[in-house]
Amino acid sequence: MPPPKSPGFEANLRTIPIDAILPVKQLPVTVPKSQKYGQIAASIREVGLIEPPVVARAAGQDGSFILLDGHVRLHVLKEMGETTVTCLVATDDESFTYNKRISRLATIQEHKMILRAVERGVSEARIAAALNVNIAVIRQKRTLLNGICPEAAELLKARHCPINSFRSLRKMKPLRQIQAAELMIAANNYTVPYVEAILAASDAADLVDPAAKKPPAGVTPEQAERMKAEMANLQKNIKLIEGTLGPDHLRLVVAGRYVERLLQNDRLARYLDKNHSEILGEFRQIVAGLAQPASTTEARRIETE
Repeated sequence: MPPPKSPGFEANLRTIPIDAILPVKQLPVTVPKSQKYGQIAASIREVGLIEPPVVARAAGQDGSFILLDGHVRLHVLKEMGETTVTCLVATDDESFTYNKRISRLATIQEHKMILRAVERGVSEARIAAALNVNIAVIRQKRTLLNGICPEAAELLKARHCPINSFRSLRKMKPLRQIQAAELMIAANNYTVPYVEAILAASDAADLVDPAAKKPPAGVTPEQAERMKAEMANLQKNIKLIEGTLGPDHLRLVVAGRYVERLLQNDRLARYLDKNHSEILGEFRQIVAGLAQPASTTEARRIETE
């Protein structure tokens, strides 16, 4: 039986003097003037510090800590005149790993959080103040899924889809919304122009108000028909790819792991480097690709450090 893994953090939060925390980097002078900095500052003023900074004990310096995550938050607290901060104490100092594990908040997840806050009695004005945005933006996010069918919302719930993309989706009937969501996911493209292109390529029968369908500006009827045919062909190809994606991915992983084991053979690696450096380079790219995370969910936290 393998030995139990040691916890990555100390069990209890710790209140630490700000002067005892040593940052690992200096913020650019432009950061305090940025919109994100203003959002973080507004959030801390309105609702307090939600996510504690992460620190590690400084080796050989009793009472000192290294700041691993939370440079902007700490800067805001200093500007507010705070002298202490509650921190999460890590048992290692791998400062490069924390932001890679952040799950960015998706658009629909943000919508649900705002709805939950309103249901609990938090006013839209206070939410807007906490996020440092106009109250009209909060109202727009609160009504984000009005006119969106549950199946399309489920497909897009973890995607970073711009708010205005949902405006085009609302003009489609439920079945076309689902098809549009599948096309967006397949292309990994959630931009407003792309959704508008899907809308333009939709038949009038697929729209909530067929009479309101207008040809896109600068696009001839022949181009619109060609666009519609290409969208239909793309959707057909998506269905074909879905049927083979799982087996293909499995074969790729197995082959990649085999190549990885080959490259662990020093004699073979030296031989390839000497005689077939191009092949060795391709093999290394395959192995590096296997080490990449499957997705960058991207869920969205306000702070990017």
